[in-house]
Amino acid sequence: MYKASAPVFLRMLSNLDALLEKAEANAKERGFDPNVFVASRLAPDMRPLSSQIQLASDSAKGAMARFSGQTPPSMPDTETTIAELRMRIAKTIDYVKSVPAEAVDGSEERDIVLKTPNGEIPFKGLGFLTGFALPNFLFHVTTAYAILRHNGVPIGKLDFLGRG
Repeated sequence: MYKASAPVFLRMLSNLDALLEKAEANAKERGFDPNVFVASRLAPDMRPLSSQIQLASDSAKGAMARFSGQTPPSMPDTETTIAELRMRIAKTIDYVKSVPAEAVDGSEERDIVLKTPNGEIPFKGLGFLTGFALPNFLFHVTTAYAILRHNGVPIGKLDFLGRG
């Protein structure tokens, strides 16, 4: 369970941070405040870049906490700048790294209950990882990528996937 979760979260969070770094540099080259990207969205009814990053963070730290029986660290959704979003990513990476493999391995059959505004959704650990946690996390990372690309940041598939 650890090898199927933590490395994916860590790699993609690092890639997301690199995307934000490229967005900052590109905005400066083009002569505008990079923080304009923070409120950007793909469609009027979609969440902005800031929310996509907050939700990716929540997904990664929430999954690791659920697998290990911990409470995830609280991170209020107050980020309004690229620098603050990058700091949140760094804190999420630190948390994921802090969860020992031994605490996650063996959680395939752990009962996990996801509480949503529409009610509770019960899972077993493996089903939560493969059917919700990873797809949800990757959805938000992908949407953040798409927002930046839509706004002219010259990034491509290898930036999303990383080169490591």
